[in-house]
Amino acid sequence: MEISRFIKENKALWTELEQLLIQLSKRKSRLQPSHLSRFTELYKIASAHLATMQTHRPADETTIYLNHLVSQAHNAMYKENNKSSRQMKEFFLHYFPSLIQARGLFVGFALLLFLLGGLLGFLSVWKDPHNLHLIMPGGMADNIDPSKTADPRGDLHSPIVSTAIMTNNIRVAILAFISGVTLGFGTVYLLISNGLLVGALAAVFMQSGKSYVFWAYILPHGIIELTAIFIAGGAGLYMGYRFFVPGPFPRKLRFLESAKESAQLLIGTIPLFVIAGIIEGYITPSTLSLEVKYLIAGITLLILVLYYMYGVRKEQIKHGDTVAGYKASLDFKSK
Repeated sequence: MEISRFIKENKALWTELEQLLIQLSKRKSRLQPSHLSRFTELYKIASAHLATMQTHRPADETTIYLNHLVSQAHNAMYKENNKSSRQMKEFFLHYFPSLIQARGLFVGFALLLFLLGGLLGFLSVWKDPHNLHLIMPGGMADNIDPSKTADPRGDLHSPIVSTAIMTNNIRVAILAFISGVTLGFGTVYLLISNGLLVGALAAVFMQSGKSYVFWAYILPHGIIELTAIFIAGGAGLYMGYRFFVPGPFPRKLRFLESAKESAQLLIGTIPLFVIAGIIEGYITPSTLSLEVKYLIAGITLLILVLYYMYGVRKEQIKHGDTVAGYKASLDFKSK
């Protein structure tokens, strides 16, 4: 192997990898996805070159250089992967719950809109059962038979059901979020209309003496599912609010900032929908007793509360440590 020719042909690639390593080593520098892809590609190429050199010229200076370069690239890639994992963990365990707390007023308002729709739907059908046909979309009202609710549905293909449910629920959340672009009016409509459906169904089953069965089939997945929808709805409402109340900032800037924050809220709900879809696909249609299903519903509520409290508490501790460190630095400088 002609070493000078080998170096001449590949030196530009090694130099490019060096430049990307320098950029990665800077604390505030962040590579674009295209750069990371290129970095991975160059790392593989340099590794192949190192293997070639170790075979033909193990003691050559170029071999030592490539060994050092590949080692640095490997360590940088490991750190970058770990950084992404830590950022994702930080987002879901701490930042997301604190963001829910910060926008709790809007999430709570989304809940109230849903409850308002539920109350209207319940009273409407309770007064006149025929109103169910006006509330339920399509011909769904004709297929509702409370007497068959408790029939075993274990013959359904649970993985398919779970996937379909997850897709539908995430679609509802995305619609609630996107409706914020309509200055929140679309979000209000979506929340009230979904509440109407649940309230109308609750009235039908109560009139048939099947309320206990109905809620046993709704609550296990519904607690998580509705929580996620309220969060997504609150995100949409917040976008609309910031358009009308931008504060001392330009309206467009404030709206775009709220849209970015609301998108983070929406992303945080995706794991909730996945869990709700799994429960609705496997537990809801199962032959488990109604009492067990109520127990599962209670456990999901408890886990949600504990998760929220843990995340908020951790974020408060983190913020408190930051403030304390800042004050300590000020005190040190003043002495």
